Amino acid sequence: KIFFFVMKKLMRNQTAITEFILLGFGDLPELQPLLFLLFLVIYVLTIAGNILIVVLNITLILAYPLLHTPMYFFLSNLSFLEICYTSVTTPKMLVNLLVELRTISYSGCIAQMCFFSLLGTAECLLLAAMAYDRFMAICHPLCYVFAMNRRVCGCLVAGSWLGGVAVALIQTALIAKVPFCGSNAIDHFFCDIVPLIQLACGDTSVNWTELLAVATFVVIIPFGMILVSYICIISTILRMPSAEGRGKAFSTCSSHLMGVFLFYGTCCMMYLSPTSSNSLGIDKLFALLYTMVTPMLNPIIYCLRNKEVKGALRNFLGRTKCAPQL
Repeated sequence: KIFFFVMKKLMRNQTAITEFILLGFGDLPELQPLLFLLFLVIYVLTIAGNILIVVLNITLILAYPLLHTPMYFFLSNLSFLEICYTSVTTPKMLVNLLVELRTISYSGCIAQMCFFSLLGTAECLLLAAMAYDRFMAICHPLCYVFAMNRRVCGCLVAGSWLGGVAVALIQTALIAKVPFCGSNAIDHFFCDIVPLIQLACGDTSVNWTELLAVATFVVIIPFGMILVSYICIISTILRMPSAEGRGKAFSTCSSHLMGVFLFYGTCCMMYLSPTSSNSLGIDKLFALLYTMVTPMLNPIIYCLRNKEVKGALRNFLGRTKCAPQL
């Protein structure tokens, strides 16, 4: 309630503009039907895949208490976050691909930017928490049970969401104070912070400084911590005497690294060089990667490539088939 109350206060329109136009992919009119079908399929697969992961993790944990580990707790939270994350931008983009008047109200645009910032920040921090979980599990297995208990895992997840809320409120407060008195056309398919700052006609130096600070503390530092943790993890794996153990550890960690590099890499290219990427139009490609492609691939990267999950799923399905015969 406090969050929505603050949001309502911040989104009071103090400028002459009452709505924005999302240009999106309007420069490709002949490809609009094809893009609509493509993005619709990706969105449906993303929602279905991540819902499946949440349901699957809950079912497997109930059927196999040994799977009640931090990794599956984090995976369930990540999938839930991805469902919300992609749903902030994709439905509006799909509608705009079917209509000629691609408008969004001022308050709707600010709200979309706020929730996108919240969920994007939360995902950056959650991926770092997942890397820390893998670091403790592989590099310090004897301390893992005590170091990653339910309270610690809950605090890490809650901290990720609270960090997202803090960043979203700060960015919303700063962008709400900037006047928009010129063009209302946003050359993007959703209301992101960078095109909004570029569209403002007042002094935006504070906004750019805040964006750089957020990119540093939310993207660069967590990404650096993840790289350091995986250097330690790889070093530990290479010292394992068992080839089977090395293969199992590499399988788990490589899938996480794939998702990390795809997500953090596109975020770095987008928000650490916003002016150059926007002038070349590459921002839309990067945005598609971290708003649609990454959420769609995460169920495959984190679960379907995980031998433990696949093995438990096969055992569960086999037990389910045999249950009526018992």
